[in-house]
Amino acid sequence: MKSSSRTADLVALTKPSITRMCLMMAGGGMALAPGSVDWVTGVSAFVGIALAVGGANAFNMWWERNTDGLMSRTKRRPLPTGRLSAAAAFKFAAGLSLASLVVLALGTNVLTAVLAGFAIFSYVAVYTPLKYKTPSALIIGAIPGAAPPLLGWTAVTDSIDPPAIVLFAILLVWQLPHFIAIAIYRKEEYARAGIKVVPLVRGEPVAKIQAVAWALVLVPLTLLLVPVGGAGSLYFVSAALLGAGFLGWSFTGLDNNAGVRWARNYFLVSLVYLPALTLALVADVFL
Repeated sequence: MKSSSRTADLVALTKPSITRMCLMMAGGGMALAPGSVDWVTGVSAFVGIALAVGGANAFNMWWERNTDGLMSRTKRRPLPTGRLSAAAAFKFAAGLSLASLVVLALGTNVLTAVLAGFAIFSYVAVYTPLKYKTPSALIIGAIPGAAPPLLGWTAVTDSIDPPAIVLFAILLVWQLPHFIAIAIYRKEEYARAGIKVVPLVRGEPVAKIQAVAWALVLVPLTLLLVPVGGAGSLYFVSAALLGAGFLGWSFTGLDNNAGVRWARNYFLVSLVYLPALTLALVADVFL
């Protein structure tokens, strides 16, 4: 019983829901990439990317073990509750991260391993400490957060091409309104933890304006996949319709009466929007 509980706590360090989302995006990048994928490359890519994301998340939990205890949504994690030691979490994170680089280098290519290494380093060593200093850390953190589709593409092609760059940019920009929404409805918790989010530092009205501005950037970016040769008409129509809905919801936040409930719903809308966009892309490739 104790062994299974410890295993569950180690798995929790990887933030499974985030890892699943990243693997879905990596799969989109692989599906869009030209050429066939042999089973060794495909399995190595998924395993390596899962290890990289899990390792980065585990390092993040290790780093934030003290402040996690100050927030209701994170205080029951393995480290704040004392179910795991900091040393065990650090070793686990390091092991996953190193294993990811080995798997990606041997099973896919060196380029993918290097990009994964950069993503892990920038997320853990740059973004995480900057969260406590400036709200601009949001943009910096979005860079490694946008790596999965790029990694999926390079695992197949061993090159960085225009469609891959657009995929990377789409995921990067999507994260910004998504996390602004979280910051609005969780701002009291972020304040207790000392994390510098936009609503706390620059005010909620500015945060809402930023969310709309990023949404206005995001929708044209999604359509850009077509002219660069990454998608066709089915995706274009789907992306346009999904983008119109996402933009419409973004603008409702500018109403003075839009508060925590709007932010929570906006967060959920963003969680529907991205998978739907990815499914439209995959359908366009295979249909």
